[in-house]
Amino acid sequence: TNPIDVIKIRLQLENELSATSRGMKMFKTRYYRGFLKGMLQIAKDEGFHGLCKGMFASVIREGSYSTLRIGSYEPLKQLLGARDVAHTPLWKKVVAGAISGSMASLLTSPIDLVKVRLQAEGKLTAGQSKRHANSFAAVRDIVRQEGPRGLLTGMSPTVQRGGIVTAAQLSSYDHTKHTILNLGIMHEGPGLHVISSMIAGLVCAFFTSPVDVVKTRMMNQHKGEKKIYTSTFNCFVKTWRTEGTAGFYKGFIPNWMRIGPHTIITFFMFEQLRRLVGIAPI
Repeated sequence: TNPIDVIKIRLQLENELSATSRGMKMFKTRYYRGFLKGMLQIAKDEGFHGLCKGMFASVIREGSYSTLRIGSYEPLKQLLGARDVAHTPLWKKVVAGAISGSMASLLTSPIDLVKVRLQAEGKLTAGQSKRHANSFAAVRDIVRQEGPRGLLTGMSPTVQRGGIVTAAQLSSYDHTKHTILNLGIMHEGPGLHVISSMIAGLVCAFFTSPVDVVKTRMMNQHKGEKKIYTSTFNCFVKTWRTEGTAGFYKGFIPNWMRIGPHTIITFFMFEQLRRLVGIAPI
């Protein structure tokens, strides 16, 4: 899903804080012009490699982030008193997801920063050089130019997004699955896992798009360049005032198209691996 992530980030940054991007006007002034045209435009400007920018950082980040958040979800749920998986209150699932997602994002935020910086860079003009040669060079450059604290840029919205993503995704998957089972509509198995994952992906995309836009914009700020935002709240307010509600849903389609397949594959594989090693389903 890395190419979809690249398109999403470009759309989220496009016409940033531009009055021409408010409401329906945003569809008339875009360079990338949506998901499919955006993909073709990136391929035309930068080649297929453009859609693979940040791939290494993306794989490392996703492997560590998902392992931490999904692995700690059930232990946290049990700490909150969830003993009967079939009838656990939704609020316990949401709280467990929020805590596990926030902790995972806190630990992997520097990798996420590197990924965003690499994916955000578009077509270079004549004489312009790349910001960072690769993921390792990005870490080195950020530390040199912004100090070690530079790697923590955008940590606050990243942690907030991580908490919302996991609270929405894991709890909706968990709750949808057991609601269907309790109603006797389906039985435990791959079909149920896929249906529950599809619903969880849509819920997750809807609730996380606004904070994802804020996270991307905060992380794309470079020291030495004019600072646009002073805090997460400042970014939220400026985006809302300039671009309206629609500004928070820039890149929603690629966000959903990324989260949807990602959610289905993640939970399908997770459930199958649990079965193989003799662990009960979620």
